[in-house]
Amino acid sequence: MLKITTTLQKIEGFKNGKTAKNSFSKSIFLGISLLVLGQNVSHAQLTVTGQFRERTEARGGFGTLLQDGKRGALFTNQRTRLNVGFAGYRYKIYASLQDVRVWGQDASTTNRVTSDANDGLLLHEAWTDLSLIDTLSTIQNFSLKIGRQEISYDDQKVLGSLDWLQQARRHDAIVLKYANKGWTVDLGAAFNQRSEQSSGTSYNGQPGTYPAGTNAIGHAYKSFQYAYIGRKFFFGDMSFLFFKDDFSKFTGTVATPTIIDGVNSRTTTGVYYNVNPTRKLNLNGSFYYQGGHDKVGKTISARLASLTATYQVNRKLFLGAGADYLSGTDGTTAATQNNQFDPLYGTPHKFWGYMDFFYVASGFGNQGLLNYYAKAKYLASDKLSLFLDVHGFESAAKLAGDKTPYLGTEVDLMARYNFTKVINIEAGYSVMAATNTMAKVKAVVNPKLTAQFAYIMLKVTPNFLNTKKM
Repeated sequence: MLKITTTLQKIEGFKNGKTAKNSFSKSIFLGISLLVLGQNVSHAQLTVTGQFRERTEARGGFGTLLQDGKRGALFTNQRTRLNVGFAGYRYKIYASLQDVRVWGQDASTTNRVTSDANDGLLLHEAWTDLSLIDTLSTIQNFSLKIGRQEISYDDQKVLGSLDWLQQARRHDAIVLKYANKGWTVDLGAAFNQRSEQSSGTSYNGQPGTYPAGTNAIGHAYKSFQYAYIGRKFFFGDMSFLFFKDDFSKFTGTVATPTIIDGVNSRTTTGVYYNVNPTRKLNLNGSFYYQGGHDKVGKTISARLASLTATYQVNRKLFLGAGADYLSGTDGTTAATQNNQFDPLYGTPHKFWGYMDFFYVASGFGNQGLLNYYAKAKYLASDKLSLFLDVHGFESAAKLAGDKTPYLGTEVDLMARYNFTKVINIEAGYSVMAATNTMAKVKAVVNPKLTAQFAYIMLKVTPNFLNTKKM
């Protein structure tokens, strides 16, 4: 900087015939400008990361029961991501390009996918985060995040990234974010349209061939609005969520709707906590109430309650137990309202068994779910972790025909090995001992009541570039 200033001073002095005093003043001014610019540039940061995730799955009853005479499935799917982020003065911008496909989906000599329905290349995230405060503010964060983004809170039971699914989940939304002194306040909204239109704002709720929402809801939201308030304490975290999603009214069927004016609005309100009463004991749980109207206009009154206790036996062993209750509609009487709780846009795979029998694309009726479980985690070494989960599933509401409420028992085994911070491999095996009631609610005729699922997954997450420009 000193050399630049001195050179500029000499050039100005000789070129213009100015006095040394004027040249010196201009040099100081230019030097300060360069210094300020340099400070701004030094805060700019470019990051380029990636992800390669390949998973081979053997399905012998994944998601639902197989029929007698049907064979299981074996395939390999792959997710490839390229993530680019740039942070400058009072803004951040981020984009995540993602390709998801099954090996063999495309002919080996084609330069495009076989059909649009199988096209796995898309923009998973693309957003900007604009700071609403200057660098001298004592507030930790006050910003506006705009664009395609993951929306994930707490344990991801009702709002999560659904990362197990190779394509994961994202939303086109705008979120006002505030964080200061342990408080977090987010206000978010979304408004969906299928295309640019000259008039009207109708939305048919059918974004594609893949079923939308949870439990095969098949009808995507037209809009949503939410408020999230979280607080960190010395003993743990607590939060409050209010979420309202709106669905276009229609006549006809969900599969072939005729859209009419207006929306049916569903509201979900509740609290979450994650606390440590003692150094070795952790309690995690939530309670949510769902009201308003469902996608077909029926009144909703539904509840979710969950509690998990985890105890650290020693440095390597963790044991846990808990239960989830998601209310359902009584099947023995004529239903005047919808009592089935829908866990919104969360991560079902994380909570209700690795075999994804519940609250995913494969429906299981409207009777709700009671899930009680025991878990164990063992850190065999710094690189190897072992997991065991045992679930008991039953209907939360009475079933028609005096059927037993018990649905089945699932055992999940999983091992994860970290070769490095960038490379890890994961393998799992699950078995479900189902009952005839499970076959009934899954609408499977002549079922195999023992279902199995196994997978092996390789994940590589390189950091190509993370540098500050100086």
